[in-house]
Amino acid sequence: MSIIHLISGPRNISTALMYAFAQRSDTSVIDEPFYGYYLKNTNIVHPGREEILNSMEYDPEKVTNNLYSIAEKTPVLFIKDMAKHIQGLNRDFMNEMHNVFLIREPSHIITSFSKVVDQIPEKEIGYSYSLDLFNHLTKKGKNPLVIDSGIVLQSPESSLKKICGALNIEYDSSMLSWEPGPRPEDGIWGKYWYANVHNSSGLKQKTEEPKDVPEKYLSLYKQSLKYYNKLLKHAIR
Repeated sequence: MSIIHLISGPRNISTALMYAFAQRSDTSVIDEPFYGYYLKNTNIVHPGREEILNSMEYDPEKVTNNLYSIAEKTPVLFIKDMAKHIQGLNRDFMNEMHNVFLIREPSHIITSFSKVVDQIPEKEIGYSYSLDLFNHLTKKGKNPLVIDSGIVLQSPESSLKKICGALNIEYDSSMLSWEPGPRPEDGIWGKYWYANVHNSSGLKQKTEEPKDVPEKYLSLYKQSLKYYNKLLKHAIR
C-alpha cells in the first residue's frame, strides 16, 4: 500500500497531476476529500458551495478513515489535496503517507484565482500553512517532497520520472497524456474550476514567466513569494 498525498495551493497543476496518476493501472485517485470540511468550517463563498456540502462527508475523522479504507484496496492511492482544506486538522493522519507539496510561482496563482473569486485572503493561497506543515513533517522525520509546477512543465517526462523515483514507484509513460474533457475522478466542483485542464490532453512542455499582479494584490504577492521561495529551495530538480 502506497499513499501519495499531494498538498497544493489553488490554480496550480494539481488537477493535471491527478489526471497523470489516474492513467496508471495500479493507481486510484481521490479529488480534494476535505473540501466539504473546509467549506463547512469557514465563511468562504466558492462556486457551488451548497452543492458541494450536500454531496460530501465533512467529518474529518470519517473522511480519513475512508481514505485508508480505499488505500487498502489499491497498490497506489493518489490524494489530491489543498493545503487550506486541512488547516485545523489533526496532522497525524499524514504519518503513513508520502506527503508531496506542489508549489507554483504565486503571480500565476493570484492572477488566475482573481478571475474566479473577488477577494483572495492569504489563507486561500495557503503558502504560509504549506511552509508550516512542511517544517512540521520535516522535524518529525517524514521527509516530505516538494515539486514546483514551473520545473515540472519545463520537462514533464523527466520530472515525472524523478517524482516517481522519489516515491519509490515505477514511472509509467501513460502518465504524460489523457483524453480531453471532464473525467470521472473530478470532484463535482470541476465544472467551476477545471475548464483549462479539461481542454488539455496531457502535460505539455512550456516555460512560465512571472505575471503582472493587480495592484490590490501586490501585498499578498510579496507575502506569498516569501513563503514560496523558502519551499522552492527544497524542490526536486
